[in-house]
Amino acid sequence: MNRFNGNEVSGFLKAKGQKLINGEGQEVLLRGVGFGSWLLPEGYMWRFPKQGDRPRRIERMIYELIGKEKSEQFWKIYYERYVSEADIRQIAAEGFNSVRVPISARFLLEEGQLDRYRESHLQLIDQVIAWCKTYRLYVILDLHGAPGGQTGTNIDDSEFDRPDLFTDERNKRSTVDMWRMLARRYKDEWIVAGYDLLNEPLPDWFSAYNDKVMPLYRDIVEAIREVDDRHLIILEGVHWSTDWSIFTEKIDDNLMLQFHKYWNNPDTESIQGYLDKKEEWNVPIFMGEGGENNKDWYAGAFRLFEDHDISWNFWTWKKMDTDNSPCSIIKPTKWMQLIDYLEGGNKPDKETAESILWEYLDNLTFDKCVYHPEVVHSLLRKPSVRIPAIFYGFKGEGVSYGVTNRSDQSIGFRINDGTDLQFIEGSRMSPNFQHGGGESWSADERLCIQLAAEDWLAYEITNDTNSESPFFTIDIRLSAPIERGYLTVSVDGTTVGQASAKGKPWEIVRVNGNFSLEPGLHRIVLKAMENPVRIEWLEVKDTL
Repeated sequence: MNRFNGNEVSGFLKAKGQKLINGEGQEVLLRGVGFGSWLLPEGYMWRFPKQGDRPRRIERMIYELIGKEKSEQFWKIYYERYVSEADIRQIAAEGFNSVRVPISARFLLEEGQLDRYRESHLQLIDQVIAWCKTYRLYVILDLHGAPGGQTGTNIDDSEFDRPDLFTDERNKRSTVDMWRMLARRYKDEWIVAGYDLLNEPLPDWFSAYNDKVMPLYRDIVEAIREVDDRHLIILEGVHWSTDWSIFTEKIDDNLMLQFHKYWNNPDTESIQGYLDKKEEWNVPIFMGEGGENNKDWYAGAFRLFEDHDISWNFWTWKKMDTDNSPCSIIKPTKWMQLIDYLEGGNKPDKETAESILWEYLDNLTFDKCVYHPEVVHSLLRKPSVRIPAIFYGFKGEGVSYGVTNRSDQSIGFRINDGTDLQFIEGSRMSPNFQHGGGESWSADERLCIQLAAEDWLAYEITNDTNSESPFFTIDIRLSAPIERGYLTVSVDGTTVGQASAKGKPWEIVRVNGNFSLEPGLHRIVLKAMENPVRIEWLEVKDTL
């Protein structure tokens, strides 16, 4: 076991003030991954263009290529392989304690029906829940695509690019009934952490329907509470779950609020509104989706959530041809033929199409994927891990940083929790937090921090019990703006070495001597001595 799962995953989760507590009364912070594209296939995770951006379009393409019988066989295998026991085992072994399962209403409902469910598909969810119980992972059930669609976009498999959940009473009734059914089915299953009622309802261009969200939430909660009074209710804001202005009334006593965070600065300023609501309503909050970026951003964003006692879930565990998710599905050799067909090109013959699709199915299993442990290490700050200097802790002055000479400079980053430090911009641009921005920044594209003498920064890392290395070292990329400068480096209050810079050229300096780390949380402090020092990043590495 490790410090993240094990004994803390025990009994029904519930909200108690601003904390989550388990069945033993222990506080729990959820740290998990989402199963994007499993029960609601998303075209971008298949590297498809707009013509194949949602389940119904992918399904239509496959049907056209290989026919009804083979396409049914394809989807049966797909659902069984995309998330397997091996995936669940690895997630638990890495130290996560939860998973979020995005569900499509079309996946659950019989074809053309709004009140009859596919038992075989429900059994797939049952199976994952059973595995999660074995490996001690809480499960969040997320209605990612409601009947009629709650967003009117590809992400809920919208048929007409309209949020017809809010315009058709039949869809509303179906949604309420679906949650009643799920709650009745899982009312006694403690490993189910809670019910995430609607994923990312109503982007801004459909904000005319915003006043319909809370009434629907109330109806769903009432239906759930008819059959289940123990599970946590999770509510998302509108506009990709970022706008909480709809939360004007606390509609349940066992409640958690959820926001999503992508492609913007990971600093306290960016989440202050959510922290304020957390205090106002005295409820726990949850960053239910964040990711699709690079490891540097992950190292900052997920530390931000931890330091503010916010549960989190990374999006997403697995997708095709990627280096920014833990699991990368290898792209089939002739995959481009499917993309060409979607874009109006030649139709592959049935034999070729079947070969391509079955190669994809073969590549879905965990053992066939390319695994990127460095992504997980960035999320959980487990060695070996690189941390940009700007992502020192978010617990405030005296805990996460100390300054002697304050700066009045502001570049719109860490305004509320560290602008007293001097941030130095690269020569071309401020940090690139945008999707598709690349694996990392080059030296002149990043922010670095300049420390005056006696200034210090604190960083936290976690040594996993699964680590095979007893010893670690630290590399630091630094320079001295005026003349020779150096840092002292301490771990848990003990000095382990120094790092010095000879002048303005950036250098990577290894701190002298190896040090040992017991399993658990550790605190690294960098302190400037005598002269100013600029720091770009530090990397904690095992010595194996």
